[in-house]
Amino acid sequence: MSVFRVILSIIFPPLAVFDKGCGSILIVFILTLFGWIPGVIAALVILNKS
Repeated sequence: MSVFRVILSIIFPPLAVFDKGCGSILIVFILTLFGWIPGVIAALVILNKS
C-alpha cells in the first residue's frame, strides 16, 4: 500500500480501489454515499488486503 493510495483513499475512496475490481468500487462508492468515513475505512481495508 503506497502513500499515494492512502492519500487518494482519504480524498476520494472509490478512485483508490479502481484496480481492485468492479465489486470493490461499487461497495466503496455506496459506503461513501452513506458517509465519507465508512467509504474511507472500506477503501483502506481493501487496499490493505494482499
